[in-house]
Amino acid sequence: MAAERDIVARGGLGVARGLLVAVRPKQWLKNGLLFVPLVFTLNIGTFRLLVQSVEAVLIFCALSSAGYLLNDVADVTADRQHPRKRFRPIAAGVVPVPLALGLGLVLASGGVVLAFLLRPQFGLLALLYLALTASYTLWLKHIVLLDIFGLAGGFVLRAVAGAVAINVPASPWLYIATLLGALLIALGKRRAELSALGAGAGEVRRNLEAYSLPLIDQLITVVSSAAVMTYALYTFSAENLPRDRSMMLTIPVVLYGMFRYLYLVHDGGGDAGDVSGAPEDLLFRDRPLLISVLLWVVLAVAVLYVGASAS
Repeated sequence: MAAERDIVARGGLGVARGLLVAVRPKQWLKNGLLFVPLVFTLNIGTFRLLVQSVEAVLIFCALSSAGYLLNDVADVTADRQHPRKRFRPIAAGVVPVPLALGLGLVLASGGVVLAFLLRPQFGLLALLYLALTASYTLWLKHIVLLDIFGLAGGFVLRAVAGAVAINVPASPWLYIATLLGALLIALGKRRAELSALGAGAGEVRRNLEAYSLPLIDQLITVVSSAAVMTYALYTFSAENLPRDRSMMLTIPVVLYGMFRYLYLVHDGGGDAGDVSGAPEDLLFRDRPLLISVLLWVVLAVAVLYVGASAS
């Protein structure tokens, strides 16, 4: 968001920079989910599969950026009334709508073609992801509760696509944990929006009128409890984990990361600054949350691969 404000504050530093901001490169972090099947099936050392995973991530970066461009074009009027989103390049008038639509079409079509070349089944998932993104932009995000599942569905499709891209079976635990984690993130975003917009939330997005902070907090309680139990059960019951159940060492790290995220959402960002509940904003701005994520990655990889070499 700082980059978007900077473009507007300086009268724009060129359409090229505006386009770079509009495709939201920080959001590409979410596509790291496609690496999870590679890591958790113990194939990170297989060069061919590693290359395929990298290709899959790059393809989804193009597809997701196409979706963001479509979303910003569809929401240009509403975004101009939003305290933060009005700084987005398309809403601010830095990037013309026809140019944004043209680039979005190029990214979407190019991404789908490359997806089918990588693997036909992966291409079908790419099409499904684009269909979900378009449905969310044009329809789902205006319907209470379905908007939450629409956001979460994008994360689940990424996890499925990561497994399909390298043609490996992925544990059902991956999909359940991804769904619950994505629902928690989506609810955190809605809570942050309600807190920031207050009584005028419904004027910016129609379905926000149907939400309230008590309702969101109840849903967060349900989802976070289910997510904790799911991850805890995974650490000692999944088939591909070390028999000494050492993956349970990661449970406290996951709990802290979840608690930290919820604290930041409730606190309006705390020391992390002005955030909207978006995970990429929180992750880059809040050092404790970033450390907890990195620590989980290191611990999980160490447990998986040290355990595999010892067995």
